[in-house]
Amino acid sequence: NVAHSFPTRRSSDLIAADAAAAARYEHEIGFFAPELPRFNLPDWETLPYDRFSPYQDITSERIATLSALPTLQRGVVIVAVQTALHRLPPRAWLEGRAFHLKRGEKLDRDAFRRRLDAAGYRAQSQVAEHGDFAVRGAVIDVFPMGTDTPFRIDLFDDEIETLRLFDLETQRSTDEIESIAVLPAREFPLDEAATREFRRAWRVEFEGKPQECPVYQDVGEGLAPAGIEYYLPLFFDQLDLVTDYLPRSTLVVLDEAVEAMGERFGEAVAERYEQLRHDVERPLVKPARLFAT
Repeated sequence: NVAHSFPTRRSSDLIAADAAAAARYEHEIGFFAPELPRFNLPDWETLPYDRFSPYQDITSERIATLSALPTLQRGVVIVAVQTALHRLPPRAWLEGRAFHLKRGEKLDRDAFRRRLDAAGYRAQSQVAEHGDFAVRGAVIDVFPMGTDTPFRIDLFDDEIETLRLFDLETQRSTDEIESIAVLPAREFPLDEAATREFRRAWRVEFEGKPQECPVYQDVGEGLAPAGIEYYLPLFFDQLDLVTDYLPRSTLVVLDEAVEAMGERFGEAVAERYEQLRHDVERPLVKPARLFAT
């Protein structure tokens, strides 16, 4: 059984042939080695160069997993090969964008709101899904990425008086907690510096008039258009792979079908690129910049 292949005192990265195999391995390892922590890096569940973005819950799980990997000392990370071939935001960027809140510490409400905006969170009248926040006087609700439950900050003047979980259905506070980690809401930045870099990189990457491209215009206005994930290289000087997030001692285990499925995925990426790259209003980043071989 595959569960017996993994050492129990170090981290391992299992690269599966596809999403179905990854789900099967996660179930089997949970059954035969329930004491072993398991982490899943889900796929975006979009086709290469799609004009759709992944669901917020998927993004939440991905960011939670990526943020946990650098300090992982024990457990199994399970990822399908097509997901492992996607280039990711730099590990250092993700680590630098996370921050923590603790009960009793000072909190500047306006500065906190700006920080949430910069991290990609959406201001709403009421929190409904991952990446939402709402400010009502001395009460701030936030649904951070990577958590199962939103939390509520009660301020007394400029101090965090209480941190509580709350129920989405009733909007009522429940358990009190001591601290919370707030991870970025997206796998890319969208603050003023990032949009400026994106626009510069776009003009270098593509010919033609950028003003005629809706994606270029939207990002310039601080918006995240659908499918923006396939322009990730324009936000960063370089990108990482999932293996760059893992500790050096990590054991990497490959499903026997990984090579064949990886080659098949590469062919699908190339085919999609050729089909879609002639749209002058939506030029495409070359596959080598988005995917590893």
